Amino acid sequence: MTALSVRTKLTAWYGGLFLLAGLVLVVINYLLVQSTLPDPARVASTTIGSADALYGVQADTVVGSPGVAVRLLSGSLDEYRSSTLSTLVVGSAIALVATAALAVLFGWLMAGRALRPLHDITSAARRLEAGKLDRRINLEGPPDELKELADTFDGMLDRLAESFDSQKRFVANASHELRTPLAVQRTLVEVAMADPEAAPELRKLGTHLLHTNERSERMIEGLLVLARSDRGLQARSPVRLDEVVAAVVRATAASAEAAGVTVETRLRPRVVAGDPVLLERLVTNLVVNAITYNASGGWVYVEVRGDPALEVRNSGPVVPPEAVPTLFEPFRRVGSERTGDTRNAGLGLSIVRSVASAHGGYAEAQPGRRGGLTVTVRLPPS
Repeated sequence: MTALSVRTKLTAWYGGLFLLAGLVLVVINYLLVQSTLPDPARVASTTIGSADALYGVQADTVVGSPGVAVRLLSGSLDEYRSSTLSTLVVGSAIALVATAALAVLFGWLMAGRALRPLHDITSAARRLEAGKLDRRINLEGPPDELKELADTFDGMLDRLAESFDSQKRFVANASHELRTPLAVQRTLVEVAMADPEAAPELRKLGTHLLHTNERSERMIEGLLVLARSDRGLQARSPVRLDEVVAAVVRATAASAEAAGVTVETRLRPRVVAGDPVLLERLVTNLVVNAITYNASGGWVYVEVRGDPALEVRNSGPVVPPEAVPTLFEPFRRVGSERTGDTRNAGLGLSIVRSVASAHGGYAEAQPGRRGGLTVTVRLPPS
C-alpha cells in the first residue's frame, strides 16, 4: 500500500475542513431563509381578509367560498416557498463544490510552498557522504520553525564535517609517523640477516619479521591513499582509463602467471577527469584482488565500457550475497580463504570505493553465479 505524502495529506485536510465549514454555512443559511419566509396559510388568510376589508369584495363571489380562496393562495405561496428553498440548496451546493475544488487547488499549491524547505533539507541529506559534507541548506526567510530546522541541520553538518576532517588528519598523520619506525625496523632486520654468521633460526625469524613488516607497510600505504582520496580531489586532468588499465595489467602479468590465472581484457578508449595516481591505484587494487582471491587455472576479465565504466570479473570461491556489502568496509574479509589472510591489509575495495567517490562515481559488487566476484566502477566522463 502506497503511503500518502505530507503534501497530499495537508491538501486533504485543507479541502476537508473547507468542505465541512461550507456545509455548516449552507445548513445555517438554509435554516435562516426557511425561518424568514412566512407561513403560506397564514399569509393567505391575512391577504384574503385584508382584500375583503379594503375593497368590500366577498371571496365567495369569486371562488364560491372563502376557504377555497385561502387554499388556492396558500398552495401558490407554498410552491413559491419550496421553489425558493430548492433553488437556494442547488445554488449553494454548486457554489460549494466549485469553491471546494478551488480550495483543494490552492491548498495543494500552498502546501507545496510551505513544504519547500523540507524538500531542500531532504535533497541536501541525500547528497551527503562521509567525504562530501560541504552541502548546506542556507534557508532564507522569517525565523519560523522551518528556518530553525534548516539552521539546526546546517549546524549539525558543520560539526560532522569538522569531526570527519579531524579523523582524516589523524589517520594521515599517524600513517606518516609510523612509516619511519617501520623503515628502521626493516633495515635492522636486513642488516642482521646479512651477517654471514647468523644462525638459521635467526634467518628464519628475520624472514618472518620482514614479511610482517612488509604487510604493515602495505597497510599504512593503503591508509594514506584512503585518507588522501577521502579528502577529495584538489585538481583534475584528463586520464585515459583504458591506458591505465592496460598498464596495470602489464605490471601484474607476472603475479597472474605465478598464480596460474589468465587475465583477459576488452578496453575501449575512454577519458575521465581525475587524478591519474589515484585512478591507477583503483585499477591496481581491483586487478590484484581478482588475481589474489582466485584459484589456480582461474581467469580474470577486465573491461572498460562506454559509460564510462570499469568492470572486473574473476573466478574463485563462492561469495555469499549478504557478505558483498561488507567487502567495501576497511579490514573486512569474507570467506574461509579471506579470513585471516595475511597477504593483504583488507583495504583494497575500501580504497576503490573511496577513489570512485572522490571522482564523483561509485563502486558496486555482485557475486558470480559459479563463484568469484564482479566489481563495477562507474565514473563520470571527462
